[in-house]
Amino acid sequence: MPIKEDRNGGLEIVLLTGAWIGSAILPLVWAVTGFPSHADFMLQPLPYALGLLLMVAGLWLFHRSHADLGTNWSVTLQTREDHRLITEGIYRRIRHPMYSAMFLLGIAHLLFVPNWIVAPAYLLSFGLLYLFRVAHEERLMLDRFGAEYEAYVQRTGRLLPR
Repeated sequence: MPIKEDRNGGLEIVLLTGAWIGSAILPLVWAVTGFPSHADFMLQPLPYALGLLLMVAGLWLFHRSHADLGTNWSVTLQTREDHRLITEGIYRRIRHPMYSAMFLLGIAHLLFVPNWIVAPAYLLSFGLLYLFRVAHEERLMLDRFGAEYEAYVQRTGRLLPR
């Protein structure tokens, strides 16, 4: 689908790269090489089990949010020609369920990765992305959908149901 508006900038690329490093590259390096092994600790059953439960919940929410968005999804700050405001499914109650899912996955990662450096990397890198991005994303949606988006904001929660 053709892009109607693109609000990507240097900060967007830096934040996405940081999130990719914290969520995939660093854990992969640790899993394959053991580096940084000096920060490893003994894995405990209760946090591990809780982490797995949060992982399942986060993956389900991530899938549901993508399925409900369909072709209206973009990894960056863009809208498409035929972009429409999705307010059904999981979006009926939560404006940013994909971000909610990523936070769940970050907390899960914190609980089941037994390394003091790798464990928080996902949550920290994604948290920075969210902190610097969500206001720009909501501004993009407000500019594109106007009063319809304003009404949607009033009846939904950003990350949790209102």
